[in-house]
Amino acid sequence: MVEEHAEKAEEPGGLQNLRLTLRRLYHGHTTTALRFQLAVIMLDLAVIAFFVISPVLREGPAFLWVDYTIAAFLAADTLARALASSNVARWARQPTVWVDVFILVTLLFPYTFANLGFLRILRLWSLSRSGFIWRPLDRRGLGEWRDAMRAIVNLVTFLFVVTGFVYTSFFRNGAGFEGYVDALYFTVATVTTTGFGDIVLPGMWGKLTAIVTMIIGISLFVKLAQSIFRPSKVFHPCPECALQRHDPDAVFCKACGHKLQIPEEA
Repeated sequence: MVEEHAEKAEEPGGLQNLRLTLRRLYHGHTTTALRFQLAVIMLDLAVIAFFVISPVLREGPAFLWVDYTIAAFLAADTLARALASSNVARWARQPTVWVDVFILVTLLFPYTFANLGFLRILRLWSLSRSGFIWRPLDRRGLGEWRDAMRAIVNLVTFLFVVTGFVYTSFFRNGAGFEGYVDALYFTVATVTTTGFGDIVLPGMWGKLTAIVTMIIGISLFVKLAQSIFRPSKVFHPCPECALQRHDPDAVFCKACGHKLQIPEEA
């Protein structure tokens, strides 16, 4: 605590005010903060939509302009989140931050990392894990749907990551948008184990891709089913052990036995 106060004392007044303002915008509950958070979420979803179709748009004349614009937005957002964090070193160690930095590198060098561009869709996973996108649900008393929505996000992320990989590796040459649809069709048919067989990937690597897709896809489907059909829980962090999910009528934490005070509206 002494070191943290010392660091704050060393910061210039302008930088400290900027960090406080960003912290209020990213983590606050005022009308201005909620509007700012909603705007960031909408921009993120638009960026993710671009990432989904970017393998097809790569040869377009405006691709680089859009690519570098998104890179500027992502760099500004990452820097702002770092400044809004109370502990920058701990924030920088989070896997979601590493994912965002990797995505930023692929945006700054789009042709150098062309074969890894499909991994940009991991931004959706990063956004999901940060908790930023789920706060509107919590504020409306719909926090019990967070696990199901997160499972859906994980499944959608996986589908489009695999689709991008399949398109880049097997359908890219002269295929265009039709090739991307074929890659998506193959991915969905494989994940659901439907296996129509009208589109197959050639060679040993194609078979290995199909095997990995089926194994991980089935696991994500099971996770989604569990999150929907298991008994509902409420999100109320235990002050002793930080366990997040509890039964709505829980009096004591199942993990540590600490007495809970779960609000009725939770």
